Amino acid sequence: MAATISASNLDQSTNMLNESLARLSSGSKIVNASDDPAGLAESMTLNAEIGATNAANSNVSNAVSLLQTQDGYLQQVGSALDQMATLAVQAQDVTKTNGERSDYQAEFNSLAGYINDTATKSFNGITLFDGSTLAVTTDGSGTTFSMKGVDLGSGTAYATVTGAASDGSDAVSISTTSAAATALGQVTAAITQLATDRAQVGANEDRLTYTGNELGVLSNNLTAANSLITDVDVAQESTNYAKYQILVQSGTSMLAQANANPQSVLKLLQ
Repeated sequence: MAATISASNLDQSTNMLNESLARLSSGSKIVNASDDPAGLAESMTLNAEIGATNAANSNVSNAVSLLQTQDGYLQQVGSALDQMATLAVQAQDVTKTNGERSDYQAEFNSLAGYINDTATKSFNGITLFDGSTLAVTTDGSGTTFSMKGVDLGSGTAYATVTGAASDGSDAVSISTTSAAATALGQVTAAITQLATDRAQVGANEDRLTYTGNELGVLSNNLTAANSLITDVDVAQESTNYAKYQILVQSGTSMLAQANANPQSVLKLLQ
């Protein structure tokens, strides 16, 4: 019986030693589902939420990149419109000849063509300036933010100035002083629209930047919560491992001693 009991105790110590070794080698407290069934279920839920949150954060970051690209183009459109306003004022100079106004018109048309070309730009295949509202996923539950777009196309204050031709050949005329005065008013209206559009892009970017920061904090906290459930406490587990090593070694020694005890009985029979 002594040998049987010693063997049973040694078997338990060996199992605990192997489990401790598995925890230390894997870095996880839950090596098998039986180690902590409730903790495993909670950890799986947290892992799914962490993955969805990180994916949403990636979506938000990409949307911010799109907005930054939009604003970069709009800055250049603003510079072009400023120059077009300057040309419209210069064309109103009564000391200028029609030939000189033709030179102003050529530059004006060239800048109009640049704006028309900008209206066709895209980001990863997504058109930047068709006025579309994009729904950006902002959390792991699928909540979306409606990101209002910018329209540089027909029917806008820009198109009134630039026309529709890719070379700007049908842009508003500044070939006479009166036409230039009219054109200046239209360019001013386009600049006002541009200010509104850039403000909208900036507001969208602010909104998504805050959302991205929020998602980053949420992901960190979820990861910390999951770590408390699954990550092994190395200091504590190392202590347990040393304890189980001692138990296995002492158990092995005692089993050998228990197996040797019957030899004393045999000597009595000799």
